[in-house]
Amino acid sequence: MKNGDSILSRIRTHCKRSSLSSLEPVTMKLVSLSSLEKLWDELVNKHHYLGYRRLLGHRLKYIAYIGQEPVAALSWSAAARKLRVRDQFIGWNETQRSKNLHRIVSNSRFLILPWIKITNLASHVLSLNIKRLNQDWFNNFGFSLWMLETFVNPQRFRGISYKASNWTMIGETAGFSKQGAGYIYHGNKKEIYVYVLDKNFRKYIGCEPKPYRFNLCPPHNQKQLEALKMILRDNDWHPEIEASLDLDTDEVLSIADELVNFHEQFNDSFNRIEQEKLGLGYLTGLLSNCERKSAESIALNIFEKNEVRNLQRFMQTHRWEEECMETTHQELLSKKIGTDDGMITLDPSEIPKKGKESVGVARMYCGRLGKVENCQSGVFVGYSGKKGYGLLSCQLYMPEKWFSKEYEERRKKTLVPEELVFQTKHQIALSLINNVVASGFFPAKWLGCDGAFGCDIDFLKSIPENLLYFASIHSDEKVFLVKPKIGIPPYKGKGRYPQKPQILEGEEPITVKELSGSTKVEWKTVVLGEGAKGPILAEVACLRIYRSREGLPDDEPVWLFIRKNADNQIKFAVSNAPEDIPFSELCEASMLRWPIEQCFQEAKSHLGMDQYEHRSWPAWHRHMLYVFLGLHFLLHVRLKLKKKTTIMTAAQAKRIIASVLPMKSLTPEGAIEIVRYHIKRNDIAYKSHRKGALEIARKLGIEVSL
Repeated sequence: MKNGDSILSRIRTHCKRSSLSSLEPVTMKLVSLSSLEKLWDELVNKHHYLGYRRLLGHRLKYIAYIGQEPVAALSWSAAARKLRVRDQFIGWNETQRSKNLHRIVSNSRFLILPWIKITNLASHVLSLNIKRLNQDWFNNFGFSLWMLETFVNPQRFRGISYKASNWTMIGETAGFSKQGAGYIYHGNKKEIYVYVLDKNFRKYIGCEPKPYRFNLCPPHNQKQLEALKMILRDNDWHPEIEASLDLDTDEVLSIADELVNFHEQFNDSFNRIEQEKLGLGYLTGLLSNCERKSAESIALNIFEKNEVRNLQRFMQTHRWEEECMETTHQELLSKKIGTDDGMITLDPSEIPKKGKESVGVARMYCGRLGKVENCQSGVFVGYSGKKGYGLLSCQLYMPEKWFSKEYEERRKKTLVPEELVFQTKHQIALSLINNVVASGFFPAKWLGCDGAFGCDIDFLKSIPENLLYFASIHSDEKVFLVKPKIGIPPYKGKGRYPQKPQILEGEEPITVKELSGSTKVEWKTVVLGEGAKGPILAEVACLRIYRSREGLPDDEPVWLFIRKNADNQIKFAVSNAPEDIPFSELCEASMLRWPIEQCFQEAKSHLGMDQYEHRSWPAWHRHMLYVFLGLHFLLHVRLKLKKKTTIMTAAQAKRIIASVLPMKSLTPEGAIEIVRYHIKRNDIAYKSHRKGALEIARKLGIEVSL
C-alpha cells in the first residue's frame, strides 16, 4: 500500500442499505495528524462535490466507522471572517469579532460516502461528532468553542441532517465569494446554519443580538423584515424539518394499553373496583369519537351493557376522592412540563346553557359569545413552559343570587356544599393559585392572566410574592407616562376645605389605546416564536408607566407591553418585572400567556369540555377533572410519539387514540342497541309530557279527544 489509491481499494464500496438500529454502533475517530488523515483526504477529494482544499486555521478531521468500515468524513476549521447575518445574530462589533472569532468553527466538509444508504445516519454522525468536538478542540489547541457554523447549498441539499440535529437556520449568504483582496458576486446563495455550544457566549463577549434581515420573498420581489432572534430557547420543534410519521399498526394498537396504564395511576382515588371501570370508561369516552361527550352517550358507546345510570351516579353521587385524583394529575404532569421559568396561567371560561336548573347558571357575560347570555362560568388555572402546557385546577363560579333564600332548593338539588359561601372570581382565583404554589409541583417565575383579572390592581398585588405577573389589560385602561405631583390642593377661600389628593402638577392619564397611537411609542418588529403556520411576527413596544387608580398614579411603575399582530389587532399587558429585565424575556412571557387558551380550544374541540349534561356541583367538577386527564393523556401520547414524527397536533394525537378505542355505534349490533335505548327513552319522555299536558287541559276544562 504505497499511496492513497491502495487505501481506498480496501474499502467495500457496494451499496449498503439498512437502518441504524440493525447495525453495529457508529464510532467516531479523530484522524488529524494520524496515519488515517491520508484516507480522509482521498475520500473527500474523490466523493465530496467541492473536493478537497487545504483547510484554513486550526482544523480537525474525523472519520465515522460502523465496525471497520468508514461511512462518513467530517472536518472543522476556521469560521468565515465576515458574515453579516451571523454577525448580527451574535451582535458583536468589529473589535469583539476580531478578538473572539477563533471561538467559532465551521463544519467545512461533511460527507456520507455515496454507497452508504442508512436512514438517519447523517444526523446521528453529526450529533456524535458535536458531543466530542469541544473537548478535542481544547486538547489540541488549548481553548474551548462557543458556536459552530456551516453553509448548505439549497440547490443540492435541504439541510435535513442539520435541522434534525438542532442547528438553527439564521439566513442566507449574500451570494459573493472572496477573490484576491476583494469579493465577486456569483449569485449562488447558501443557507447559513449555526449551533450554539455555550449559551452564555454573548455574556463573555459583552454584546446583545442585533435585528437582522431575512428574505421572506423571492429575490425579484424582496420584502425584508427586520426581526430580533427571539424564537423560544430550547424549542425542540423545527418547522423546516421534512414532515414524516414513522409509526406502524402495532404501535398504534399499544396506545389502548397505554390508556389503561395511565388511568391506573389514579386508582387510589376510588373506593371500589367498579369505580375504576367507570372512570376508565368516562376517560375513554372523552377521547373517543362519540358525537356527544355526555355521560349517556359515553355509557352507550363504550360499555358492553347499559351503564347509563351507573355512570351518571359515578359522576354525581358516588363517593370517591377527586382531590386525590387532581393531586396525582398535577404531580405526574409536573414531571413532564415543569420548568423554573414557567408560567402559572389563569383564565375564566364560560359555557352557554339553555336551562335554568344547572348549578351556577345565570345571565352573565359570556366571552365565547361576546355578550350577556345564560351560562355557567368557571375559573381555571393552568401551567405553560418550554416543555408543554396543561390545565391544573378549577372551580365553578356561583353568582351571588345562588346563595339567596330563593335558590335554597336549587342548591340542595344540585348538591352544592353546605359550607360554600359566595366568592368573587378574583377570590376563587387567588385560592386556586395559592393551592398550586403550595403544592410545590410546579416551579414558576410568572403568573399570566386575562384582562378580567389584569385590570384589578389589588388582585395583582395579592398574588404570591415569588411570582412576577404578566397580565392582560383592556384598551381603555388609563396610565401615566410620568408620575405627576400629588397632594391636597390649597383652600381657595370658598366652600369646603379640600380633603382628597389631586394632581397638582403634571399630565392627566391617557388610555393605553391612545398611547399606542402616539409618537411616544417605539415599535420593534420581532419574531416571538414558532407557530403552526411559521414564525410569529409582531410589532412590540415596551415602556415604563404608572397605572391609574381613580385618576391618580399607583405607587410603583410597571412595564406596559404592547403587541400589534399581523392583522393590526393590538393587545396590551402589564408586568411588575424588574426595570432591568431583558426585552427578550418579556417577549417570551407574552408567549407563555396564551397556551391556556389553546387548552380550552383543544378541550372543547376534542374532549367535550362543553358537551356535558351534568347539573350538579360534584359532576361539573369531576367532568372538568377528567377533561384535564384527557389533555394530559394527549400530551403523553404526543411526547411518546415525538421521535416518530416531526410535528403532531393534539387533533392528530386524538385521531390516533380514537382509532383504537371501542365504539359500539360502529358495529351493527351496537347501533341497534343504542337506537333501541333511545326509542324507549323517547317513548317514556313522550308519555310523561303527554300526561302533564292532559292534566293542564283538565284543570282548564278543555276536553281532549285523543
